Amino acid sequence: MTEIREAYTVPVLDDAGLRLDAWDPESEADVAAWLRAHQDPEFRRWNTPLLPVTDLAEARDSLRARRADAAAGRSVTFRVTEAGAGERGVILGQIGVNAIDRTMGVARVGYWVLPEARGRRVAVRSLLLAARWSFTERGLNRMELGHAVGHEVSCRVAERGGFPAEGTLRGAMWEAERTDAYRDVHLHARLATDPEPAEAAG
Repeated sequence: MTEIREAYTVPVLDDAGLRLDAWDPESEADVAAWLRAHQDPEFRRWNTPLLPVTDLAEARDSLRARRADAAAGRSVTFRVTEAGAGERGVILGQIGVNAIDRTMGVARVGYWVLPEARGRRVAVRSLLLAARWSFTERGLNRMELGHAVGHEVSCRVAERGGFPAEGTLRGAMWEAERTDAYRDVHLHARLATDPEPAEAAG
């Protein structure tokens, strides 16, 4: 298996009225937004992070870990703000291109949106932008997206972002706020050769 050796910097992507850029673990605003997202009841209903984020110190450590993963080429975690809102902008959400396997050209994508930014297609627009970058700039062949069965909002985001459903993975995700029980995951995926979804032009 090819070992990733190059250092990597999170790029800045501007399109569809959004800016995607790097989280800053030394920014109080970034750390506070990261913590607030992880404490949001809707986030906690559908996600159980590998490591808990329950206070500012854990939020900062989590962001530092994501910066290290980006530098090693393992994943790229984007901060989502509105384009043209200044260098740091108002944080709307997050989208990550995770578990990057450069040998097979595969990665997994995940996202969340802060409560006040929901209903504005932030997740769909972020997904389209991150996927376009991953295929054209990082040379990926396949991106996978998994969400807990029953999470209909995430299912719609995936479909509108050009990630059709491929099946169900049994017991592939922890139950909400538990690490001793599992639930099924709805798997979606998109290939580099798939056409750009119509949503991208909307």
